[in-house]
Amino acid sequence: MRATLRLAFRQLRKAPGFSLTAVLTLALAIGANAIVFSVLNALVLRPLNLPNPGNLFMVERNYGSETTLSQSYPDYRDLRDRNRSFDSLVAYDIMGGVGLDTGKGNPSVVWPYMVSGNYFDALGIQPYLGRFIHASEEHGKNSMPEIILSYALWHTYFNGDRDVIGRVVQVNKHPFTIIGVAPADFRGTELFFAPDLWTPIMNMPQIAGGNWLEERGNHNTWVIGRLKPGVTPEAATADLNTLANSLAKAYPKDDDGLKFSLSHPGLAGNTLGRPTRAFMAGLMLLAALILLAACANLGSLFSARAADRAREIAVRIALGSRRQLILRQMLTEALLVSVAGGICGMATAIAILRVLSTWRPIPDIPINVPVNPDARTYTLALLLAIFSGLFFGLIPVRQMLRTDPWQIIRSGAANVTSSRRFSLRDILLGLQIAICAVLVTASLVAVRGLARSLESNYGVQPKGVMLVKTDLHMAGYDGEQRLLMQKRMLDAAAAIPGVTAVGYADRLPLSIGGGDSDVFADTTTDYRLTNAAADAQNFQVSPDYFRAAGTAMLAGRTFTMHDEEKAPNVAVVNREFARKLFGSVDKAVGQHFKFWGGQRAEVIGVVEDGKYQTLTEDQKPAMFFSFLQHQGSDVWILVRSERDPYAIGAALQRSMRSLDPALPLEIKTWNSEMDSALFAARVATVSLGVLGLLGAMLAITGIFGMASYTVSKRLRELGLRVALGANRRKVLGAALGRAFRLLTVGSAAGMILGLLATRVLSSIVYQATPKDPLILGGVVLTMLGVGILAASIPARRALAVDPMTLLREE
Repeated sequence: MRATLRLAFRQLRKAPGFSLTAVLTLALAIGANAIVFSVLNALVLRPLNLPNPGNLFMVERNYGSETTLSQSYPDYRDLRDRNRSFDSLVAYDIMGGVGLDTGKGNPSVVWPYMVSGNYFDALGIQPYLGRFIHASEEHGKNSMPEIILSYALWHTYFNGDRDVIGRVVQVNKHPFTIIGVAPADFRGTELFFAPDLWTPIMNMPQIAGGNWLEERGNHNTWVIGRLKPGVTPEAATADLNTLANSLAKAYPKDDDGLKFSLSHPGLAGNTLGRPTRAFMAGLMLLAALILLAACANLGSLFSARAADRAREIAVRIALGSRRQLILRQMLTEALLVSVAGGICGMATAIAILRVLSTWRPIPDIPINVPVNPDARTYTLALLLAIFSGLFFGLIPVRQMLRTDPWQIIRSGAANVTSSRRFSLRDILLGLQIAICAVLVTASLVAVRGLARSLESNYGVQPKGVMLVKTDLHMAGYDGEQRLLMQKRMLDAAAAIPGVTAVGYADRLPLSIGGGDSDVFADTTTDYRLTNAAADAQNFQVSPDYFRAAGTAMLAGRTFTMHDEEKAPNVAVVNREFARKLFGSVDKAVGQHFKFWGGQRAEVIGVVEDGKYQTLTEDQKPAMFFSFLQHQGSDVWILVRSERDPYAIGAALQRSMRSLDPALPLEIKTWNSEMDSALFAARVATVSLGVLGLLGAMLAITGIFGMASYTVSKRLRELGLRVALGANRRKVLGAALGRAFRLLTVGSAAGMILGLLATRVLSSIVYQATPKDPLILGGVVLTMLGVGILAASIPARRALAVDPMTLLREE
């Protein structure tokens, strides 16, 4: 065996260009598979890092065809106390940033989970330091002023101080006692979000500035539970729906038509789980096709090399060497290449995965998924390397061992021309080209869709707008103080030279989070959900918000400072709202509707439609209320200006600090805030773009291998053609015609498959459509460029044939 390995090394060293090309080709394919599989493993296959994760399920709320994660806290209590299928049900809510002050007077923004008292006990987690909260401590609103730190926050913010237990800190200006530190490997119950700390949900009124613990119509709570031994998910769902029927009868206004379903936790149930699983399965399939293309590619390269070694192998057989030994020798060479490619690919994958594991796509929010490879990934890479070596190694072995050595010695080359119209190698190359065309089509569709989305009208115009974000409740402002501060912030921003419009909103379209409410016709008196006319997005805004946001007014007027608390409720709605409730824009102004359990509002204006939660959503109704009539603690100040963003940002910083030096501020451009909305589209675009590039590279080397092999085995024939007077065009046609026919057929098939497959992209990338002349033209040009680049070297070799030299060799 050692002699076989030494000979294989010597043979590969004799052809360094071939060896390097083969190793890099396989490294790209195995590395791509390792990266995609590791992400798939982290997001889908690997369970939550909790004891017995297999019997944990998330409870989802269903209304007709719509499903949501959020439950009301009163409904959660009823499910927790009356169900027969779960050992425990726990509630939690991922809050926005809160202010954590350790006594230095300069609070830092941290992101907590708000959890029920039984959260840690139900999950079976033990503290690293101190203790956790327990259900027995829940005694009503604001009864548990305690927090648990994450290991990361304790290690970085508190420098790993073990005496931190018992220390009192301020959370949104309220005192809380640190009672424990969570273990290092516990990141909560969602894979994508790593909380900084955990706070009791009973203290939500202190921290959030509102109290929805007794509001059955307010859905802000996520619920997961651990099934009892022997209980199936189907039986648990039936049990929950029995309770849902009981709740619907008892509380028809809030729970009419209520149903429950179960999903796996970790990716916000099916909200993120279903599209993530579909997208990752598609990426894994494309990565597997990349590997198949690489194997076909290397099979062609090994065939071309085998043609050059035909005389050597024929002589060895003629001298008595057994075919089994030659088979072992060639497979050993293939396996050495595959193992080297696997090692290089895995090393590259590890480096990339480490970067991805620390990547925070939205820097200000602790969204992060560790995707470091584990034993599964290493095992997969090893198996793929062995499989690949055997796969592409057997193609030339079969070819060479079926040839006649005496004929090769007499003719000087292998007569390996197949009598079949298409050989296995041709089929594999055609498949490889089709895969490349699929990937190129999908990547161009994604890139084109992303480019369009960056230029699209979302109902707002982010260009030229700076944002000031703060939380006045975090800063200690409540009631009238909060409203007064909001007005002062608007006035201060408007006084900056060069500012053309300033507006306030409690939240922005396409930002993380959101709020929607059921709305009813003005004649409705029964406010159960089945009687709702629409489910509308709601915003609280200032009078000049629409001008600052660049939202066009279609009819009526905007708000004024006279639309305050004592005045009748007024609202501005979008075109879709006007169409659904009133039939048209023209009929909407002056009409009334009801919301929030019977409150009445008059429509004073209609604005253009927009995108409010995701870029790919269907058009949704939206309603805007005066911030003087409906107050919120979250503050977004929109500052439109034609001045340099950095100059405006610095001026805003000085202006806001002059109002309150301790005010927590975040100042940035609106375009940068849009990163969260474009995140999914960008990930899809980058992923498909990289796979498309890999596919193109493999197609280049595959066509090069086919063309080189064809030229190598037909040199004498080409020489005779030249000697008999064939021109350059006929020589090229004879040498490369087969490869270009495969390129044409494979590209056409791949383009058709790509156009069909990219329909899936429309749910991820806004305005992604395969029906675009630029995309079709781009695919054609790309595949033509791939063919020309790959065939250039074999073409030069074919045209350089010297018939006299070849005839002398005869």
